Order: sequence, then structure tokens, then C-alpha cells
Amino acid sequence: MTATKGLEGIVATTSSISSIVDGVLTYRGYNIDDLAVNASFEEVAYLLWFGKLPSSSQLSELQAQLSRYAPIPDELISQMKLYPKDMNTMAALRSAVSALALFDNQADDMSREANEIKTMKLQAQLPTIVAAISRLRDGLEPVQPKEGASIAENFLYMMDGKAPSETAVKAMDQALVLHADHELNASTFAARVTVATLSDIYSGITSAVGALKGPLHGGANEAVAKMLDEIGSLDNVEPFIQQKLANRDKIMGFGHRVYKNGDPRAKHLQKMSRELGERNGDTKLYDMSVRIEELVTSQKGLKPNVDFYSASVYTQLGIKRELFTPIFAVSRVSGWTAHILEQYEDNRIIRPRAEYTGPTNQKYVSPELR
Repeated sequence: MTATKGLEGIVATTSSISSIVDGVLTYRGYNIDDLAVNASFEEVAYLLWFGKLPSSSQLSELQAQLSRYAPIPDELISQMKLYPKDMNTMAALRSAVSALALFDNQADDMSREANEIKTMKLQAQLPTIVAAISRLRDGLEPVQPKEGASIAENFLYMMDGKAPSETAVKAMDQALVLHADHELNASTFAARVTVATLSDIYSGITSAVGALKGPLHGGANEAVAKMLDEIGSLDNVEPFIQQKLANRDKIMGFGHRVYKNGDPRAKHLQKMSRELGERNGDTKLYDMSVRIEELVTSQKGLKPNVDFYSASVYTQLGIKRELFTPIFAVSRVSGWTAHILEQYEDNRIIRPRAEYTGPTNQKYVSPELR
């Protein structure tokens, strides 16, 4: 047996949910460019779960179900109030998702019907949990979800209790579409490994959130935002980046293991960043990001990934930095649950081997002779 570090290039399963072929990302065969421009997040979630885009009546029914499931149990809110005020938001989300199972009497019902209901509950409730975490960190009471609002609108509304602008809702909705699934990434693989033991869907999503918490997976856009803060102005971009390049420092938000010619999602977030900056009357973050991209691409041959422009998008939407990765989870739970449903349908426990590199031919020696 020969190990492949990080399982790079290893095909671990088959899936009909999403694909990345020659730099093109598709959900169920639909190009991400098509979906990002034309589809709502709810349509994309339905597509991932059920394999087709919904009809008008199916979409209305899904929207009604998501709205109905959006409130979280009062007992969970009481539990979350006991978390430290300086809580790590991803740790809080991981704990809250795990606790959700305690308040669902169908948690251990493994029928397809029950799991579809839990899928919709998780999608509806994660935005409520993330918004509640944000407000509790600030010593504020959570805002209840608004009946009939979309996932994007409700999330922005629950952050501060104010109706968001149409531009902000559109930007958030598109960001959710772009992050919904990405083939067999680390968090998705973690979810599938967990449920392959026939553990419940809440356990699978808890595993996924735990994997996403790591800075090599979900935290890159937060690191990009910190870099933009450190640079401070457009005039400082070139000397800052040149110093980073000279020191061979990693510049967050560039490059991707599965994309050699650029992440197809980045251009949509770049456009969104520009539009939000123009709406807010301040394009500094966008202008700085464009200049960083020009320098890194021309000198290193690296192109931005989905995290690079999402940092300026979320900042211009007024979203706190510690929520950048939890928002990723709000979107990606649609893909995680789709993969979990697929794993259950044709399950085999995931149990790879390891190439042993330790000592051999060891012999036991009694303690007094060691």
C-alpha cells in the first residue's frame, strides 16, 4: 500500500450532486454561472436535494416549509445564552447543531421521508442559529425569523431586526448559491464518513461544521478581510504585496487545489463587491482587492478563489468578521445534507487503510529491563 498525502487525486466515491471538470463547477449538471445569475438559493437547495429544479408550486411549498421550520427551540436559545460572550462562533454553531438533535423526536428515524424533513429543518434553522449567536455575543436578544421571507432576507433581518435592502438580499442570495456545494471537499467528506456508520443526520452536520471550523477550509475569507485591514489603503497595496511575495508568505484567497485556471465563482463575487461598493458610495475595498489580484496573478500566476472577493462582499453587507465562516455553513448545509441523503441511499461504511511507517519487529521487554 502506498499513501497519497491529503488523498489528493483519489476518487473516494461516486456522486451525482456536483462536479468540477476542466475548471467548470456544476450542480446536478447546471453550470454555476447559469445558476448564480438566474436561480434563487431555495431553487438551488431543492435542486441539490431532489435532483431537479422545482416547479412554481414545488418552490412555493419548499419556501413555506423552510419558513415554518425557521424558529429554533426556546430551550436551545436558553442553552446558547450560557455560552461565553466571547464565544468562538464556529464552536458555538457546532454545539448548537449537535443540540438540535435533542429537540427533534425524529432524530433517529432513518427513513427517507424523515431525513428529508430534517434536511429542511437544518437548512431553515442554521441561519436562525448563526444570527442568534451574533446577537448573544453583543448581549442582545435573538430576533425571531420573519414568516414568508427567503433564507437570504431572513438572515440579514435577524442580524439587526431591520428590513434589508433589495440589493443586500440579492447579494446574499447569490453568495449562498455560490457556496452551496463543492463536490467532495473536507467538510462534505467528513459528513459522509460520519453518516456512513449509519449515524444520524445531525451527527453528520456536526462533523461537517467541525471540519469547516479549520482555517485551511472555512476561514480564508476572514484572513482576507484582516489583510485588507492591514493594508489600509489602495496606495499601500503594492508595497504590502511585494513584501509578502519577497518573503514567500502565503497570500490568502488565491489558488485552489482543484482549479488550475481560476475559481469560476470568484468573478460573480467580484462583480457583487463592485456593485455593493458603488451602492455604499465607497469602493475602496473593491479597488484594493482588484489591485491585489493584478499583482498576485501577474507575478505568481495565481488567481483568486471564492474566498477572496467574498471578504469584501460580506464586509460591505455589514456582516461581522467572526460570522464569515458560519455564513459559509448557512449555505453549505444544503450541499452537506444532499450528500448525506445520497450516502444513505447507497451506503457502505467508509474505511480506508493507512500506509504504516512505524518501527517493525519489536519485542516485548519487561519493565525492569527497559
